[in-house]
Amino acid sequence: MIPICDYHMHTPLCGHATGNPSEYAKQAVKVGLKEIGFSDHAPFIVKPLPGITMTIDELSIYHAMIEAVRAQFNGQLKIRIGIEADFIPDYEHKTKTILDAYPYDYVIGSVHFIKDWGFDNPQERQKWDEHDVNKVYRDYFELLRASASAGLFNIIAHPDLVKKFGHQPTEDMSVEIQKTAEVFKETGVAIEINTSGRRKTVGEMYPALRDLTIYCRAGVPLTFGSDAHKPQEVGCDYDQAVQLALQAGYQEYVLFKNRRIYKKLPIQ
Repeated sequence: MIPICDYHMHTPLCGHATGNPSEYAKQAVKVGLKEIGFSDHAPFIVKPLPGITMTIDELSIYHAMIEAVRAQFNGQLKIRIGIEADFIPDYEHKTKTILDAYPYDYVIGSVHFIKDWGFDNPQERQKWDEHDVNKVYRDYFELLRASASAGLFNIIAHPDLVKKFGHQPTEDMSVEIQKTAEVFKETGVAIEINTSGRRKTVGEMYPALRDLTIYCRAGVPLTFGSDAHKPQEVGCDYDQAVQLALQAGYQEYVLFKNRRIYKKLPIQ
């Protein structure tokens, strides 16, 4: 049985997703989901990022789009409204101002940047050759911990995104992951199994089994997301996501409403 929710889906407003929200909702019904949430990219707080995030002016459009699709699928599908926001050190107050401007059922926190380097951006992929992979991993996990401690987010997205292009550390990162899991538990954030990693160069879900097992043992809550950027990706590879969760030791996952966990469901 697949999980009933997909909390990580985008809209064309970010500039790199296709299909309107009603198409995502139709696909959710088709694959048997009962609850979905849109979580498009929040405006970037350092500088405009056209083609990557929404703008401030588009937030009202975004909320209107989700309200419209909620009305369209009323009785068929629960539709939550979330947002995915980048964590950038020293910009926590500006991020909070954006997040507080509208009500959300959950906020997903992401680390896509180490300083000013978009390490998962295909256009900046060549910069990996200029960096020590082990240090990149250590910096990444330090930023994950800081993002959780910021108190801005309910879910931490793709918590080993750093592996996206297949770069793997030569040092054991278990201590880094354990420290990260402890901070996640202390701060009350959940993580997601994000199936989009299977569609990237690395060819596996975020996070990997080892990491997910550590998060499970630490008692970090779990949810699921496809990170869909096109309708046909909604609920993608959920059967394998369930197997990964069970292998890691998870027995339940959580649902969100009004920025809180409101339900826990068994993984079967």
